[in-house]
Amino acid sequence: MKSYFIRLFNYDQFANTQINELILKTNKGGKPVQLMAHLLSAEQLWLTRCKGINTSGISSWPNWEANSFESIIESNHNEWISFLNALSESDFDKIIHYQNSTGDDFETALCDILAHVINHGTHTRAQIGQHLKRNENDKLPITDYSYYLRQLNK
Repeated sequence: MKSYFIRLFNYDQFANTQINELILKTNKGGKPVQLMAHLLSAEQLWLTRCKGINTSGISSWPNWEANSFESIIESNHNEWISFLNALSESDFDKIIHYQNSTGDDFETALCDILAHVINHGTHTRAQIGQHLKRNENDKLPITDYSYYLRQLNK
């Protein structure tokens, strides 16, 4: 399971980088930048929860500039990979106790949180793509997982 999630988080970095490059190229700001900041912040928020650290005070909608995303993408990736590498196979079934942004208590298996983080990234990148297309960007980058896998196997 560890190698599978490492592959997914490597894909996440690839896809985030592809979308970020288009955001920087278009330099339009607005909703795509807000959504990318949200995606990256959510990755940090979930990692913090997985580590058992209190997340109060972490905004899931930070006001970050697009020129900061490249380093955040790299940092998030390194932090997630380091976290995943330290896990044993049995850790993936461990229940994570956390609070959401309104203070409600939840518990979720780590493997389900990891799946959520990856799915949330895919969903949010699609939203960013839709906003970019509305702003006359007909050529969106290919961020499909299957495309990423084909690139790995070249």
